[in-house]
Amino acid sequence: MGLADLLVHLDHFAHSAARLEVAVGLAKRHQARLTGLLVRRHHYPDEATVSATRAMFEQKAAEAGIEGLWQCVEAPGAVVDMTAIINAHAHSCDLLVVGQGTSESAGAGVPGDLAESLVLVSGLPVLVVPYAGSFASVGERVLVAWKAGRESTRALNDALPILQRARRVEIMTVYGPESGVGVIERLSADLCNHLARHGVKAAASSLPAGEAALGDVFLNRVSDEGCDLLVMGVYAHGKGGSLEVGPVARQLLREMTVPVLMSH
Repeated sequence: MGLADLLVHLDHFAHSAARLEVAVGLAKRHQARLTGLLVRRHHYPDEATVSATRAMFEQKAAEAGIEGLWQCVEAPGAVVDMTAIINAHAHSCDLLVVGQGTSESAGAGVPGDLAESLVLVSGLPVLVVPYAGSFASVGERVLVAWKAGRESTRALNDALPILQRARRVEIMTVYGPESGVGVIERLSADLCNHLARHGVKAAASSLPAGEAALGDVFLNRVSDEGCDLLVMGVYAHGKGGSLEVGPVARQLLREMTVPVLMSH
């Protein structure tokens, strides 16, 4: 199944424009419909800002030749659960595009943990776009952070439509001392053969775990190889009766340098 319906969450911050560029580029590449969603809280942002954001969305969609659907939702009540609102609109989509949280956005009604919450509850792959930088291409050179298990398998399958159009795909495993290198290599070869049956040309790499945090290992690889997308499965653990993403995902949500596609 390809990408036919994308949803991008927009807001009134400057980095929203870069997020829109990423979403428009993906929609054009996959000939998908793109929905732009802005959530207002107590009539904020104001009408002029909403109109300007809508005009930007409609102009970019028209320039790309894609179908664009604009939606502006007024959050009801005094307590705003933006995650629930976005999640409700994402149920009929294939991919959700959101921004990396910042202290600025958290102080103006956009939860700092919005991306994390949506990864855990949406049931969709979530593409998180960094708040800094611009991204001319996303999905040309892809690094998949692989750890055999449900979450990585889910992320790999969620990313298939993107991987099928990529010029370069690397499946990277970081293994501990208890793992046999021969087993890792054999399973990685099986994975690459499986992807080849889906039209994905992938290469596998592996390295032993060292003292560096796993997030740093993957970000360093992204930098060294010039990757424009990182794909990862998100592990979660219970804390205080609720789920939280694991330490690797949490680090990447703080320190990402390229868009990260996350699945749980």
